Amino acid sequence: MNYLFVFILTAGALLGGLSVFFIKKDNPQRLKLILSFSGAYLFGITVLHLLPDVYESHNHYVGLFILVGFILQILLEQFSQGIEHGHIHTHNHGAAFPWGIMISLCLHAFLEGMPLTSREQNHLVFGIAIHHIPAAFALGSVLLSNHVSKPKTLALLILFALMAPMGYAFSFILKSGSVIDTTYYQYIMGIVIGIFLHISTTILFEASVDHKFSIKKTFAVIAGTLIALLGFFLHQH
Repeated sequence: MNYLFVFILTAGALLGGLSVFFIKKDNPQRLKLILSFSGAYLFGITVLHLLPDVYESHNHYVGLFILVGFILQILLEQFSQGIEHGHIHTHNHGAAFPWGIMISLCLHAFLEGMPLTSREQNHLVFGIAIHHIPAAFALGSVLLSNHVSKPKTLALLILFALMAPMGYAFSFILKSGSVIDTTYYQYIMGIVIGIFLHISTTILFEASVDHKFSIKKTFAVIAGTLIALLGFFLHQH
C-alpha cells in the first residue's frame, strides 16, 4: 500500500473541510472551477484508463455492475443532496443532525478510494483528492449551518477525510485475495466506474448553468481533459 496516496487523499479532503472555517461561503467561484477541472479529469481517466482496464477480463457482467454503480450514486444523492458536486444547502429544519448526508457522503468517499489498487492509480489519486476539496467544504458548511459545534464538525471532517484511504486499504486487502476471492474485484470496480461516470458527467453538465458561456470554466474543463490525455499517452510509451 502506498502511504503517499493515503496522505494525498486525506490532505485533499482536509484542505477543503478546514477552509470552511476561513473562506466566505458566499463566493464559491473558485470551488466551481475546481469542480469543473476535477469533473473533466475524472471523466477522462474513467474513459481512458478504468474502463479499458476493467474490460480486460472479458467479463460481460461488468457492464451490469457499472449500471448498478450509476444508479447507486443517484440513490446516494437523495440523501447527500449533491454535496459530492460541491452543492451547499443551508436549510435548517430544527438544527437536526444531517445523518443522511454524512453517511451517504462517507460511503461515496469509501467507494471512490477502492480503484487506487488498479494500474492507473497514479492518475486517479489526484483526481479524487481534488474532487474531495469542494465536497468537504460543502459538508463542513452543512454541519455548521445545522449548529453542529466546531470541534464536532472538525472530527466529522476528519472522519470523512479518512474514508477514501480506508476504501483504498480495503481494496488493497481485497485484491490480495486474503479476504474475498479476487474474481469479485472487477465487479466492485464496475460499481466505482458507474459512480465516477455519474459524478463527472453531472459536474460537467452543471459547469454551464443556463447554457451561459464561461471562459474560466471552459479552460478548467479543457485543462482537466488534457491532463488525463497526457497521462494516457505517457502510459502508452
